[in-house]
Amino acid sequence: MHKHPSAIFLMGPTASGKTDLAIRLATQANCEIISVDSALIYKGMDIGTAKPTLSERQLAPHALVDILDPVQAYSVGDFRRDALSLMASICKRGKTPLLVGGTMLYYKALIDGLSPLPAADLDIRAQIEQEAQLSGWQFMHEQLEKIDPIAAKRIHVNDPQRLSRALEVYRISGKSMTELTQIKSEPIPFNVRQFAIAPQEKSTLHQRIELRFTKMLQAGFEQEVRELKSRADLHMDLPSMRCVGYRQMWQYLEGEIGYDEMQFRGVVATRQLAKRQMTWLRGWKTELTWLESTDSCNYDKIMNELIGRFNLEVHNR
Repeated sequence: MHKHPSAIFLMGPTASGKTDLAIRLATQANCEIISVDSALIYKGMDIGTAKPTLSERQLAPHALVDILDPVQAYSVGDFRRDALSLMASICKRGKTPLLVGGTMLYYKALIDGLSPLPAADLDIRAQIEQEAQLSGWQFMHEQLEKIDPIAAKRIHVNDPQRLSRALEVYRISGKSMTELTQIKSEPIPFNVRQFAIAPQEKSTLHQRIELRFTKMLQAGFEQEVRELKSRADLHMDLPSMRCVGYRQMWQYLEGEIGYDEMQFRGVVATRQLAKRQMTWLRGWKTELTWLESTDSCNYDKIMNELIGRFNLEVHNR
């Protein structure tokens, strides 16, 4: 009936209950889990990322968890490549890929494809930085206006990271970022059924976030960040150390803020992350089935939808 193999997306904001539901699907249905989370990829970052425990992962293995050291970078393109390869392998084993997480940009890249932007070139990036130090970022922004006026309108002169990247793309490829982003790779070659889980009440999600952050602190989050901070090669500018909670704990360990302030800021930052995730989901362009976090029948609802309406080849073990 469908020309493409089947896959399931289980999306939702942080602390919405994705992991428990995913593990039940993996252990009771013919599914294998692929993590869609830009923080869970890092080794040694377990407590602050609410990473599934070792026992949970032994029960239901999660691909794309603990694959990189925190000093390493991992792009959206890296994720798309790895996820598509894993999905194909899972299907060959006669199972259904179950993609679970809250990094919405990763899901979007899978569904819509990616623009063929070139990889970073450290030499060119350093050259741009040197020019900016000599002439100023206002001058660099004027250079961008000449080669890519659309991007120049979007990128503020006080945003050197994005400004540098736009100039870098042009110097590597000879084409503007605007021109390249109009070219998309092929969309996902799977027949995907998409679910989103979240509490109906925002206050409920806020309570769950606060409770989870408290439990992280009780579980040794401070010591986890102390160990990361003791490494000479890790610093606050790395994507891994900018993860929610880690930045606030790092600031506390640096003596910049007190313990109570760290806890308050950590909770607020997590709520802001959840708000961004919900904004993504509410604006999702493809069909999405919503689930209530506190509903004990979510597993049955998913199975009924998959087997009855969607005809996915998922079966109870």
